Amino acid sequence: MDAVFENDRARMVGEHMLGRLEELDRERKARLAAVRTRKGAEAYRDAVRRKIRRAFGVRPAKTPLNARVTGVVEEPGLRIEKVIFESRPGCLVTANLYLPERARRPLPGVVGACGHSAEGKAAANYQAFCRELVAGGFVALIYDPFNQGERDQYYGLSRDATARRGPVPAHNNMGKQLELLGESFAMWRAWDGIRALDYLLTREEVDASRVGVTGNSGGGTLSTWLWALEDRFTMAAPSCFLTTYRANFENELPQDAEQYPHGILGMGLEMGDFVIARAPQPAILIGQRYCYFDHRGLEETYEEVRRIYRLLGAEERVAHFLGKNNHGYHPDGRAAMVTFFRKQAGVSGGKKKVASTPLLAGQLWATPKGEVIPAGARPVFELIDERAERLEERRPPVRGKADLAKRLSRLLKVPPRRGVPHYRVLRNAGGGKEVHARFAVETEPGILAFLRHRAYTEEQRFVLEPEAELTLYLPHVSAEVDLASEPLARRRNPPVYALDVRGLGESAPDRPDQFFHNYGMDYMYHGFSLMLGESYLGRRVYDALCVIDLLRARGAKRIHLAGRGQGALLALFSGIIDSGTRSVTLKHAPECFRTWTRTPFVEWPAANVPPGVLKHFDLSDCIRVLGRRVRRIAPRGPGMQS
Repeated sequence: MDAVFENDRARMVGEHMLGRLEELDRERKARLAAVRTRKGAEAYRDAVRRKIRRAFGVRPAKTPLNARVTGVVEEPGLRIEKVIFESRPGCLVTANLYLPERARRPLPGVVGACGHSAEGKAAANYQAFCRELVAGGFVALIYDPFNQGERDQYYGLSRDATARRGPVPAHNNMGKQLELLGESFAMWRAWDGIRALDYLLTREEVDASRVGVTGNSGGGTLSTWLWALEDRFTMAAPSCFLTTYRANFENELPQDAEQYPHGILGMGLEMGDFVIARAPQPAILIGQRYCYFDHRGLEETYEEVRRIYRLLGAEERVAHFLGKNNHGYHPDGRAAMVTFFRKQAGVSGGKKKVASTPLLAGQLWATPKGEVIPAGARPVFELIDERAERLEERRPPVRGKADLAKRLSRLLKVPPRRGVPHYRVLRNAGGGKEVHARFAVETEPGILAFLRHRAYTEEQRFVLEPEAELTLYLPHVSAEVDLASEPLARRRNPPVYALDVRGLGESAPDRPDQFFHNYGMDYMYHGFSLMLGESYLGRRVYDALCVIDLLRARGAKRIHLAGRGQGALLALFSGIIDSGTRSVTLKHAPECFRTWTRTPFVEWPAANVPPGVLKHFDLSDCIRVLGRRVRRIAPRGPGMQS
């Protein structure tokens, strides 16, 4: 893997983005402070509910659940049914339904959402909260998420796939593929929970007027999403998730793809708004003091939520519990959840005795082999590719370079260029005998793109006087590295100027061994850009366009673009948007985005995904409109390999 230039600019992009979050936070707090009446609270609640549902996108049509019970476990005071249902055609969901041994009347029900345990519903803590709910007088349904429990979507693939099967890499991979379609993995995950509720409400043992949702960590996420999205839930208890987005960003805490709802921050919302969206329905916010989800943000969120509930005359319906443990659904948090649900559901009397020893995962399997694929499920990447094929069939044809440039600018949300940017002259740097002239170009307040080229004379180190004809080169990760070793960057005719756009090279936020990590900072910046309603990729293209404007203003007449890997995408998109680019050379560029939906795994970082691109065009359209002005060298597949 390429090295990354290590320097003191590594926090630049993060500090710039944090400034945006702080500004949005101030504006939101001012809006909340202006809410002083019941009518104002109702208006605020209704507005955030509409925004949240818009962020999650269009819901799929409900199709038959085709639910079936495949087995039963009988224990003292407890009955566990093994359930399979289809959340969408071909998408099998495995679940366990926990019932009291003899339910004499309809009881309140609870949908349990799993956190990131490989065992899914069979994790000991999740079995425990279901058993405790039954002891408290409830029926509980807990279901496996994608790539947890019995729902390995990559079952039967080669051994190389094993390391990628954990919840985090799998979820982030699915998120990338869905972003190509303009869809959010948050909605796909929430849809499983909505269909789980559909199944629970088919059961005669359940009182539909008293139904809660709970979960911890990733299950706390889904509990929060489901609470805001589904009005049939009458009470909620998310655990070890709620804090503030600002706190997560400040604490450098990346999350899964489903935890970045598209546009939510740009709409002026925070995590607390997901609870407010259902006010005054009862909710308890559960956390732990030593959880990595900052409890200070949880307390801030609770105070905001409680104020809205107070204005609605329902302060007693919202509660807060902070345990003294680390991250997890510990006994104290589970007890707080059950107690709160019993009060809100009107369950009286003592708790029943039920078996408390957790079962082995195999004892809870709803499928014969403990896997949905051999039981008839279609893997999610096949479902995604089918949707991509339909988009391709309906996609309007690209009518020339101007049409594509317009589509691309709109898709990437590239800001308008605002004249010639200011630049700084930096001290010289280079490797070995070479000396590089270096310039920092201010593309927007707080953001610098770093431009460098080989200096052949002493004077060239201190002034930006580009030649009439030159190549602007965009590296895979680092301009310094590629200028030292990449033949495409070391050409002398025309001379090469290499550019590190934001988050690459001189401002890379990660160490070399972490840059491509599933939970790296580059990934987190992409996720927060999605929530801001922006495109991290688009801002990188904007940096390149600003530098092109600067080079022209300083005397360049004929500018060629070249790029390698990630830089090849930047060069291609910049060359389409910029009308004056003479040629574009692409080395190790992706073959096309459609191949990313035809494969189980995509190794390209998420920051290279233009959200919704397959609705509008593919890379083949880019190559076609550039015609003879584009040259491709050794394109790379979804694995970033030839």
